[in-house]
Amino acid sequence: PSHLDDLPATMLKKDYANLPIMNRVDDVVKRLLSLEMASQKEKMKVKIQQLVEKVRRSPNDNGSFEVQGKLKKGRIRTLEEHLQMHPKDKRNRRFLLMERDRRRKMLGYLRRVNYGTFQHTCQQLGIQYSPPQPYARRLTKRYLAKKALCLKVFQEKQKLKAAMRLKQRRQGQARARAAREQQE
Repeated sequence: PSHLDDLPATMLKKDYANLPIMNRVDDVVKRLLSLEMASQKEKMKVKIQQLVEKVRRSPNDNGSFEVQGKLKKGRIRTLEEHLQMHPKDKRNRRFLLMERDRRRKMLGYLRRVNYGTFQHTCQQLGIQYSPPQPYARRLTKRYLAKKALCLKVFQEKQKLKAAMRLKQRRQGQARARAAREQQE
């Protein structure tokens, strides 16, 4: 059962819905211009639009996190349904993984910035957010030796920089002293 199946079949496509002539048109024409005969892409657009309307803060709100989340949810759900019917479709599987990753990144950002909105968005989308696992590198002898060498080089470089800064500071102080003595 597709989430696109719960659209009313008698609903006209967006372009034809508000035309006054549609009241006088024959039933066959209405059926041709309805969502029943629409392509999968057109049905998906209408469904996503309906999802977005539920969470939109104002008529012009297209970029809030709730709206973006609903857009991603609609795309992800559609791709999941497509992949259930066509499990060997690698291209769309890649798109599904990319969409999920974008949604995870967006939710991670929202979680850091505004936790209340994050919780509300997750609740509306009906998803369980789990933060990514931190990367843990395997400690090998080679890695430890390389890290120790890099630390030693870094410390030597810091000592050289400190010596240069001290030398420059002393030169600046000497110039300032010379300038004061000339003024006197």
